[in-house]
Amino acid sequence: MPIMKETRLLMGMPVTVEIVDAFVTQKNFDDVFEYFKYVDDTFSTYKEDSEITKINRVEILPEEYSADMREIFNLAEETKKQTGGYFDIKNTKGIFDPSGIVKGWAIYKAAKLLESAGFKNYFVDAGGDIQTKGKNADGEVWSVGIQNPFSATPSVIKVLKIADKGVATSGTYVRGQHIYNPHNRVQTFDDIVSLTVIGPNIYEADRFATAAFAMGKVGINFIESLPGFEGYIIDINGQATMTTGFKNYLILS
Repeated sequence: MPIMKETRLLMGMPVTVEIVDAFVTQKNFDDVFEYFKYVDDTFSTYKEDSEITKINRVEILPEEYSADMREIFNLAEETKKQTGGYFDIKNTKGIFDPSGIVKGWAIYKAAKLLESAGFKNYFVDAGGDIQTKGKNADGEVWSVGIQNPFSATPSVIKVLKIADKGVATSGTYVRGQHIYNPHNRVQTFDDIVSLTVIGPNIYEADRFATAAFAMGKVGINFIESLPGFEGYIIDINGQATMTTGFKNYLILS
């Protein structure tokens, strides 16, 4: 069975797509990467002509939002309610920044594009947030590594076996203090460095990972309370805490 894998730099991060199905073509990869480009062009707060930037400049009114923008705003509001206000796309500067929900949503939508094309075995990774489906080229369940947040060079501290689920990690060890607590917007996160969440899909895993990290150490208890989710948190001293069922996904201790 052929295997095809491609990585491109999009949305300010490496995006890797691997498809293990006999009928895959280059166009399938191009379609997925073109979708990620569209998401970046629409939601990037770093692009002067993106829709979200125009919204923040009040050049686009709510009734003029695109369908995808309305969906993101609605999902963000739903997540805010579900997390007790620990998720909010209005950042410390008072502008809308939906990046805490858009990445997982985009990966999930990209995966749906692959499914609609008939693929049953694939792996989509955008900046370390991952959606898996089916099996890899060896006929095994996909392996996903958790990065060591204290290592200057990339290294893996845990390896997970993930079938048809999403894995998202929030942390300060790569991008610094970019996550904020909506209830205390000047708070910095000095006690935890990394929180990995396994969810039924990457959209769900990503949004709850962001909110749980904003809760600090008690965020792992929030993940524990969510049916169908598991989590793994690492504090500043390197002490790890995992939810009850997280060990069921581990293949290396």
